[in-house]
Amino acid sequence: MADHDSAAPPGRGTVWFVGAGPGDPDLLTVKGRDLIARAGAILFAGSLVNVAATRWAPPGCVIVDSKDMTLEQMAAWLIEQAGRCETVVRLQTGDPALYGALIELVQPLDAAGVPLQVVPGVSSAMASAAAAVESFTLPEVTQTTIFTRVEGRTPMPAGEDLAALAAHRSTLCIFLSITLLHKVEAGLRAAGWPEDAPMLVVHKASWPGEEQIVRGTLATIKQQCRDAGIVSQAMVIASPTLGARHWPELTRSKLYDPAFTHRFRKASA
Repeated sequence: MADHDSAAPPGRGTVWFVGAGPGDPDLLTVKGRDLIARAGAILFAGSLVNVAATRWAPPGCVIVDSKDMTLEQMAAWLIEQAGRCETVVRLQTGDPALYGALIELVQPLDAAGVPLQVVPGVSSAMASAAAAVESFTLPEVTQTTIFTRVEGRTPMPAGEDLAALAAHRSTLCIFLSITLLHKVEAGLRAAGWPEDAPMLVVHKASWPGEEQIVRGTLATIKQQCRDAGIVSQAMVIASPTLGARHWPELTRSKLYDPAFTHRFRKASA
């Protein structure tokens, strides 16, 4: 939750930043759906958020697509609607905390004295792992997951280039980079990943009827995505855990190992 959790002053509604999830409207949180159901105005990111997520909006709710709006226009719209509605919803793809320009929109609302709160959502990274039945972490393989992107028009801060992050040999969830797979490949190779390292790309994870799953290797994934026509809205995952479902042996989690004692269970083997 944001700090602005007090009741809205008279004549001033609350703006709720709601994570719309990865695409399937059924993956909205119950809290997010309930807010949509009582909203007087909804601003959704139509280039990324499935319009079906607005289907619970009540009659008379003003629904606007923000895909052709600037940040200043979005902020002004939210402030205006908060002046006439008790509940205003900004629907953001995935979770608002990840690549959602959340703070850029919060600052003008703070300056205008508009109360706001944040409702988390399911990230496309999580939906992609679910679609492919993969785990980001496995005992004695990796216990770390890194959410990142490669440099495009938005530069990367010093020390966050993909080669530096990939050197950890942990799971990498690479956002906003499907058109930059050549840079993804270069970063992994610079970090010493082998050509047969498994790769996973999920396009429109969880979108009913539109989801595509592509499995390949560092050597093949770019061409496979090109052949599949995937050029947007895709999660790229590189991980030493990929494909573990079919490994003949796994190191078991201590939590469920019969030889391991913890405060809820004594060892039985």
